[in-house]
Amino acid sequence: QVQLVESGGGWVQAGGSLRLSCAASGSILRINDMEWYRQAPGKQRELVATITSRGWTNYADPVKGRFTISRNDAKNTVFLQMNNVKPEDTAVYYCSVVVTYRYWGQGTQVTVSS
Repeated sequence: QVQLVESGGGWVQAGGSLRLSCAASGSILRINDMEWYRQAPGKQRELVATITSRGWTNYADPVKGRFTISRNDAKNTVFLQMNNVKPEDTAVYYCSVVVTYRYWGQGTQVTVSS
């Protein structure tokens, strides 16, 4: 089993920044992809950013140029640096990692006020 603990969410004004963290623990030999998803009220969960074990990254169009995903494999942690946030970024953000199976964090709320 793998446990994921997210932190860093909260309230921020539009144009501001937040940094989300997600630490994995448990039966981990090697983490493959690490990802961030988000789900806004009344909407489906959507993929925000991916980072592979080799460091290749990919972003959803709405966040390109504003968000940066990174990882620290020594600490089994993935980060999401969110800059120039917008009200439409308001959502619950979930981290997800792929070990043998896919695991999910509990989610952290991000609220952006205009």
